[in-house]
Amino acid sequence: MTAGISPGSRLLELYAMLLFNDREYSLTELSSRLQCSKQTVLRLVTDLDEGGTGIERVAKGNRSFYRIPRARRPRATLPLTDDELEVLLMCRAFTSHLLGREHFTAAMRAVDKTAKLHQGGRDPDRSAFGVYRPGVIDYTPHYGNLSTLVQGLEKHRVCEVAYRRLQDKEPKVFRIKPLKIFSHHETIYVHARYAKMPDQVFKNPGYDPLFALHRFAGVALTDTPFKPVTDYDFDKVFNKHFGVIKGKTFKVKAELWGWAANFTAERKLNPDQTIRQKKDGRIEVGFTSTSEPEVMAWILSLGSSARLLAPKALVERLKTELSEVINNYK
Repeated sequence: MTAGISPGSRLLELYAMLLFNDREYSLTELSSRLQCSKQTVLRLVTDLDEGGTGIERVAKGNRSFYRIPRARRPRATLPLTDDELEVLLMCRAFTSHLLGREHFTAAMRAVDKTAKLHQGGRDPDRSAFGVYRPGVIDYTPHYGNLSTLVQGLEKHRVCEVAYRRLQDKEPKVFRIKPLKIFSHHETIYVHARYAKMPDQVFKNPGYDPLFALHRFAGVALTDTPFKPVTDYDFDKVFNKHFGVIKGKTFKVKAELWGWAANFTAERKLNPDQTIRQKKDGRIEVGFTSTSEPEVMAWILSLGSSARLLAPKALVERLKTELSEVINNYK
């Protein structure tokens, strides 16, 4: 939603979110989704509650969550508009390659059922949207592991996993508390916290590990519960800085020209990105990152139309990498 949206539209969006979902929403999440302050969200909740919607507030620790219990929801079936069905079909198409066969079949059933609520008799198989599949991971074999991880996340149960990193010959077994499942560059990731293994002393590593779903060799749901994590903010962890790998933050500066300048100007690498236009048509882009390998991959992807300026240590590392690449062709 845009910053200039009317209070009435925000009120309707909040009502729709709570009405059509069984889940609870935190005040922070509602504020982010509606793009307004927490105080505004509280006023909207009060307005809806005074209208008899029956919003339920649930306190978990020092956080408040909101939902409309299923028993208080109207049972009337609402027809879909053309725009609503179009958005649903677009979401199905754009995520089909990440779902795997079983999840995609479930999504197809959901779309088919929902399409029946459309008064125009729209055929969901004749959608305007498609997806480019070459080079993507087939998640069909990982359906079971994904489902188990979702259960662990939703039920707050520890999962025992067997995971094989790229450099490992055999998977290693340990336990995790799943926090969030998300996609990035055609790959599904699981962000988690380590949990204690039975009969072993637990040593907190001081960071929350990130796993690629397709590298799990097995996932089992244990009977061990864990307390809901109240100090976790996905957007703060992943959407403030460039790079899915999370290390120490550092400032990046690069000079771009030609197609690379236009290509980069169309995108937002992170919220504090700056672009300075030079007289010769070049641009100087600055942003904050947490991942040196991803910055190197980004600058190399722009070929001969880009030059990394800072940090200096990474510039030297990039020069070494380029020398080794050139040697591969001698």
